[in-house]
Amino acid sequence: MVDPRASVTLVAKGLPASPGAATGEAVFDADEAEALAHEGRKVILIRPETSPEDFHGIVAAQAVITARGGMTSHAAVVARGMGKTCVVGAKDIEVDPAAGRLRANGRVVKWGQLITVDGTTGRVLLGAAKLVEPKLGSHYVKLMAWADEHRRLRVRANADTPGDAKRAREFGAEGVGLCRTEHMFFEGDRITAMREMIVAPDEAGRRRALAKLLPMQREDFEGIFEAMAGHPVTIRLLDPPLHEFLPHGKDEVGALARAMKLPAVRLERLVASLVEANPMLGHRGCRLGITYPEITEMQARAIFEAACRVVSRGKKVTVEVMIPLVALVEELRRQTEIVRRVAREVFQAEGRAVPYLVGTMIELPRAALTADEIAKDAEFFSFGTNDLTQTTFGLSRDDAGRFLPFYVEHGILKDDPFQVLDQEGVGKLIELAVRLGRGTRADLKIGICGEHGGEPASVKFCHHVGMNYVSCSPFRVPIARLAAAQAALEEQGVINRTRATV
Repeated sequence: MVDPRASVTLVAKGLPASPGAATGEAVFDADEAEALAHEGRKVILIRPETSPEDFHGIVAAQAVITARGGMTSHAAVVARGMGKTCVVGAKDIEVDPAAGRLRANGRVVKWGQLITVDGTTGRVLLGAAKLVEPKLGSHYVKLMAWADEHRRLRVRANADTPGDAKRAREFGAEGVGLCRTEHMFFEGDRITAMREMIVAPDEAGRRRALAKLLPMQREDFEGIFEAMAGHPVTIRLLDPPLHEFLPHGKDEVGALARAMKLPAVRLERLVASLVEANPMLGHRGCRLGITYPEITEMQARAIFEAACRVVSRGKKVTVEVMIPLVALVEELRRQTEIVRRVAREVFQAEGRAVPYLVGTMIELPRAALTADEIAKDAEFFSFGTNDLTQTTFGLSRDDAGRFLPFYVEHGILKDDPFQVLDQEGVGKLIELAVRLGRGTRADLKIGICGEHGGEPASVKFCHHVGMNYVSCSPFRVPIARLAAAQAALEEQGVINRTRATV
């Protein structure tokens, strides 16, 4: 953390997307960040916004700054999962990657200049601010033990890799509430194979690319199942807006064309045909699996083959397969049929079976309003409150950072709804969906996997509406554990609800 007593020079302020603090040289390109990090230099990656192509640069950097994006933007989600300091939506910042400079509030930061990123407060500071190491001692261990004695809500973590899952367990997570399978495809050969699948002109081409992705997915799932040691792992099937993975610029298109043995001009036309005007509401989520069922088949096969391999080594696995972006019960029904068919095929081939559940992510208002119908086919609900907030408010979570701070500052909104759950609007949809879903299926398991799962007031709301668990990024697990205990004690009247804070 930045020493609270240190004298600092503020360059700009954005959204505190991932806590912590880091100092390094300003760089404006992911490849450059990786190259300098290999030389042993500490760098801060600064971008207008990030995409999957920047993943290796995020890994290499000490911290990330973006001029655009909200609390659930690409940079924010990836950095939080890694526990890497990040500030996003710094609207006063003008980033010029080509020139290698950042302008903000009359100041200019050039390539190689030292800056400090304070992800806890959202500050970007000039120079190397004094940093201090927070200490967690016996008092922290005792407090967490007390919290675990009293809380009813289980606490899981959002984890996309075996490393994330291991870290989550160290923070006390009791399972994985959200494994975002698209985040496994961000680097190296993986993103090339993913792009081949996306731009393939026919089913045969998609299946060739999917055959390359299958062993990669299976290996990652094995590692996550191993790390979770029998605790439940909820794996969400592919859910990205495809534009996040499309190649950009002639160099990337050329590289992919060579890999696919296609003329670059033809590939450019294919890429152009996939561009959407509003990709967040476009061809993504279960819509991909319905139009291209071979994608769902590959992912289900990877999940169940990985589970069987881990079980064959004498270890326990608890699998939950989550179908994303369902609006219609028929969408869920068709995807569930594919998952269960592939499970039977794998179990027969492996000579063993693994118990599993199939459920859905409730992230669209229509899904919440028709939860009684959806619960006929769903064995669990997981509220994706990032998208549910976006679709309920009609806000773009990537663009709202430009004006939401003004709304909060002037009292139009009490809080940024992407940081603190909107209980009056989004919360009513959640309460309705919980009631309708359990009216159809009394034993319906219900959780939340949006980033609200680690925000104290939102965690308490989840307790009061009767959810089974919350899930958040690994580094927010202790906060969720404490908030869940406070919610239970508030309910019992042991502590005063208005005074309990984390």
